[in-house]
Amino acid sequence: MAEHEQIHNLGELTADLLDQARGVHSGRAARTLYSGQYLKQTLLTFTAGSTMDEHESPPEATLQMLRGSVTLSTTEESWGLGTGDLMTIPPERHSVAIQEDSAFLLTTRLDVS
Repeated sequence: MAEHEQIHNLGELTADLLDQARGVHSGRAARTLYSGQYLKQTLLTFTAGSTMDEHESPPEATLQMLRGSVTLSTTEESWGLGTGDLMTIPPERHSVAIQEDSAFLLTTRLDVS
């Protein structure tokens, strides 16, 4: 059966990207899986101890944990997320600390103005 270009095996992609992340100083690797007119989905992987420094949030976004554990923090709150968790990201500046090798699917609404 031919591989369909719109089907992605998240387990295989996660393993490949984590291998890439382990080989770079930043400890992270990512791949955009879908970018359409209204939304974008990106698989991000991180090694334990790495971080995403504080950054702006898109107007609408969700984070779906596929593996590992992270802490997402704003100036006022923090959330611990683990494998299987799905979170709506608050529309404010935030950072992410990685507790163990992790992978998550980030879905964002594109600005169509």
